[in-house]
Amino acid sequence: MPELPEVETVRRGLQPVFEGSRLLHVEARRPDLRFPFPDRFVERLTGRTVTALGRRAKYLTAHVDGGPVLICHLGMSGSFRIEDDDQAGTPGTFHHERSKDAAHDHVVFHLSAPTGTKARVVFNDPRRFGFMLFAEADELDRHPMLANLGIEPTGNALDGTLLADLLRGRKAPLKAALLDQTVIAGLGNIYVAEALWRAGLSPRRAAGTIAASPGKATERSTRLATAIRNVIADAIQAGGSSLKDHIQTDGSLGYFQHSFSVYDREGQACPRSGCGGTIHRIVQSGRSTFYCPTCQR
Repeated sequence: MPELPEVETVRRGLQPVFEGSRLLHVEARRPDLRFPFPDRFVERLTGRTVTALGRRAKYLTAHVDGGPVLICHLGMSGSFRIEDDDQAGTPGTFHHERSKDAAHDHVVFHLSAPTGTKARVVFNDPRRFGFMLFAEADELDRHPMLANLGIEPTGNALDGTLLADLLRGRKAPLKAALLDQTVIAGLGNIYVAEALWRAGLSPRRAAGTIAASPGKATERSTRLATAIRNVIADAIQAGGSSLKDHIQTDGSLGYFQHSFSVYDREGQACPRSGCGGTIHRIVQSGRSTFYCPTCQR
């Protein structure tokens, strides 16, 4: 499933085309994705102008004038592509051929920019685990999909003090606590593994061990908060990881997968200078965890 950096990359790719454009027509080519489309889905969007395209955790949010907020999730295999009469995006350094099977093009947004330029944004989802739902603008934060999400792992709000307070007293393994979306929103398996390696912390250690007195940071909580922010920022800058089904809106793949320090590197040497350890894979809560037991304590 695409993680936060992938979703943020998609948002940034769509933003110049969506924001300020009028939805001339919306096609829903089937009655549902993971969930049925909202009542009057096409009618409530057609003719509206997109005023803002945002992101909360792994959800995209499209605000339209005088209408509902559209909440989108990519699911396992969903992707957006931008088309006009001349081309379907611009390939990046790594080119990923788009699906040409129209059966997987489930939603098409026909857009007209203020300049009169027209484009199409197509949502393609072979597995149909993605979804599109509505929320009223003044109730967005209370929508069931968003209401219980934790702090975003971007920006300076997530610091050592806050992270220590969030994890204080938790006996669950540190990795499991970081994957809890009510604690930090949008962190997934890949970037938790990478952040823990950067911070030199074992995914096995009890989460509460990085905390001390309420309202105070520890050296470990500060290291981890910095590592989380930095690994997410680096992945966004690189365009995400592009594992399996994820592609950017221009059809190119991300670069961050070539910078993994531990993820999917079982049996390889730890890249930390002077460590000399080997990357191990263990299973926690049914998911693979990659880490170096020599330098991650």
